Amino acid sequence: MSPMKLFRIVIRTIIIAFFASTLLAVVVLKVVPVYFTPLMFIRAAQSIGDGHMPKMHHRWVPMEKINVNMPTAVMASEDQRFLVHHGFDFDAIQKAAKHNRTAKTKHGASTISQQTAKNVFLWPGRSWVRKGLEMYFTVLIECIWGKERIMEVYLNSIEMGDGIYGVDAVAEDHFEKTAQTLSKRNCALIAATLPNPRRFSSKEPSSYMLKRQRFIVGQMKWVKWEGKAYRDE
Repeated sequence: MSPMKLFRIVIRTIIIAFFASTLLAVVVLKVVPVYFTPLMFIRAAQSIGDGHMPKMHHRWVPMEKINVNMPTAVMASEDQRFLVHHGFDFDAIQKAAKHNRTAKTKHGASTISQQTAKNVFLWPGRSWVRKGLEMYFTVLIECIWGKERIMEVYLNSIEMGDGIYGVDAVAEDHFEKTAQTLSKRNCALIAATLPNPRRFSSKEPSSYMLKRQRFIVGQMKWVKWEGKAYRDE
């Protein structure tokens, strides 16, 4: 066998293995709780590198035990077209690109689906390779998981503070509540921190965070979560 033919066989095998393993992972995580993500281990390693004990506060809860105001708040804050787009909000991408051409502060246009794909399967970063993989996994979870599962995983895996992951963990750590007993304003305040939860705190909110909270509460009237979530009615 010539070296070139062997090379082609190796490359083909790697490609097939990649698609098979990633597809299997997405299928499995459609039903299995996501207890750990790459970011959790990266943050733990960073803490150890800085000479600190790593903190990892995370507890998975099903959607039925999350207050309905929580998915509504994150949609109002992060992705108001979540229920109607197919993983990518091209209108938001165009607006962000137009803004970023002239403004000093840069706007992102990642949807909740994209953020979930990144949180669960990838690592932080801005390389084209990582962005391409993010798009690939976004398409997979949109097709295989659906909106309700994407939101459930998002709310359970997103970083919400220093060593805090998921809505139930932040509810306990910052409000002494559960994800089910959070108030509407609690949910809006948590959502207000999501652009940068290591900088902004829902436990000790600044005046800027309280302003963001009021804005999100106002926006929540325009979005409505229709999936399975706890309703105190």
